[in-house]
Amino acid sequence: MSKLFFGDNLEVLRNGDIPAKSVDLVYLDPPFNSNARYNVLFRTPDGTKASAQAEAFRDTWEWGPEADQAIDDIHQHIRGSTARFIDALSAALGKSDMMAYLVMMTVRLYELRQVLKDEGTLILHCDPTASHYLKVILDALFGPTAFRNEIIWQRSTGKSHSSRRLPSNHDVLLLYAGENAKWNGDNAFVPYDEENLPEKTATKYCHQDADGRRYRLDNLINPNSDRPNLTYEFKGVTRVWRWTKERMQRADLEGLIVQTAPGRVPQFKRYLDKQRGLPLGDVWTDIAPLNSQAIERIGYPTQKPMALLKRLIELTTDRGDLILDPFCGCGTTVEAAQWLGRQWIGIDIAYHAVTVIQDRMKNEFRGTAKFDVFGIPRNFEQAERLAEHDKYQFQWWANYLFDPHAVREIKKGRDRGIDGEIYFPKGPGSSGYGRMLISAKGGKNLTPSMVRDFRGTLEREGAELGLFVCLQRPTKNMREEASEAGFTDTPQGRKPRLQIVSIEEWFEERKRPDIPNAPGLERSAFAQKTKKPTPKRPDPFSPELPLTIAGTKQSDVVRHLNPTRVRSA
Repeated sequence: MSKLFFGDNLEVLRNGDIPAKSVDLVYLDPPFNSNARYNVLFRTPDGTKASAQAEAFRDTWEWGPEADQAIDDIHQHIRGSTARFIDALSAALGKSDMMAYLVMMTVRLYELRQVLKDEGTLILHCDPTASHYLKVILDALFGPTAFRNEIIWQRSTGKSHSSRRLPSNHDVLLLYAGENAKWNGDNAFVPYDEENLPEKTATKYCHQDADGRRYRLDNLINPNSDRPNLTYEFKGVTRVWRWTKERMQRADLEGLIVQTAPGRVPQFKRYLDKQRGLPLGDVWTDIAPLNSQAIERIGYPTQKPMALLKRLIELTTDRGDLILDPFCGCGTTVEAAQWLGRQWIGIDIAYHAVTVIQDRMKNEFRGTAKFDVFGIPRNFEQAERLAEHDKYQFQWWANYLFDPHAVREIKKGRDRGIDGEIYFPKGPGSSGYGRMLISAKGGKNLTPSMVRDFRGTLEREGAELGLFVCLQRPTKNMREEASEAGFTDTPQGRKPRLQIVSIEEWFEERKRPDIPNAPGLERSAFAQKTKKPTPKRPDPFSPELPLTIAGTKQSDVVRHLNPTRVRSA
């Protein structure tokens, strides 16, 4: 049975949830900001910064307690050449963001090595900014002989001209494999058709036989001149040949040897294999990135094309094999594995990602994709641990309890008291939708002033309803503060304008808020009425939805739509 884990991949790997030496293929595409300026990646910390994986869509890593812990783990548990490499890099890079990324990747790659079969394959997807550092670390962990390929994937065409450097338009995939790793070479070809041959190939295979099959003339002379056993006379020419005389004569009988004139050196007719196609190299330009109009695009950051993952899986695994993606994001790897008849394990620290994957698998496979989900709080104690461990993910999880239309990611600054939104029809005679705003708090020291502030947020935003979600039972003063907000008329009757629901009461008393009927909506329902300025350099591959919330700046907030409630038109 396939599995989906909500949580930190390092914790999942160390908890023994995945048996040792059980995985056939590890594919990982760890979050990293490839668009950041190079010098920023080497900045040193100034003051206390947030955890590297605290926010749902954070795509950079910063030095902090997690990086310090990772350094200690490397010296205490991994040791050996890996620790020496890390020490050398640390001496050069210091406590920079780049070094934080490298040490936290090192401890994860070490744990992934433990669950990978000896004959398994690991593919690390990264960008040129860090690929050279990561290869050194992989060489230390897997051994330099395990390195198989550095695959270059052209993810976009060249972008705008720069006077200082060439545009960056490729990713790097580092492939490491055991000595007896699977390799399905029959899949290492790309198709072609006679009318659309690449110019280089058409020029190279410039001859045609009577049946119209293309071929080129290949050299039969051995580059090694000291081969007495291969030195003989053939068709009046004595040379050191590549093949034995018996094989040469057999090829001649099959019509595969060409001698253009007596005394000329014979050549071999190498046919273009129409059935298999063109041999696949390590530079991939034939898989297009996902543009804004791609059918498979779901608006998730760093989403990769399905064709890319299918190719990697088909090259390195067979049906029934187990594939692990520890940074599974929106689930392209697990969906590709499901289509190809493989078992899979996905891990992601973002609750929104888990929600997206569950919905994606349900819609694509109509309930036939069977998998278990782990790590989602099922009782108050588990919810309390989540709040203590990661307040941001607690907020996202708490919002999804109420099936919102949208949840928010704060890119910078304060959250202004809004974590989620539910939209509901205003009723006959009214146009548009009413809003219920959600504010989730995972702390234990809540006060009536927080409820009062949320009341002010409802007023500022012009929202009809509000839902204040807290971890523990609210105090009497908090409830009184909420009741002073009064009531709001909705198509389903009068409802308290501001309601409080605690996670403790949710689990132990099954207490539920009174939420208006909120149907599924199309994305067009979220379009802004005001005209937004056109960006100077629009990016058609931008993963963020260009939707703002009244009273906030575009750069402060990114609204992520719940795939179970909001559909494309």
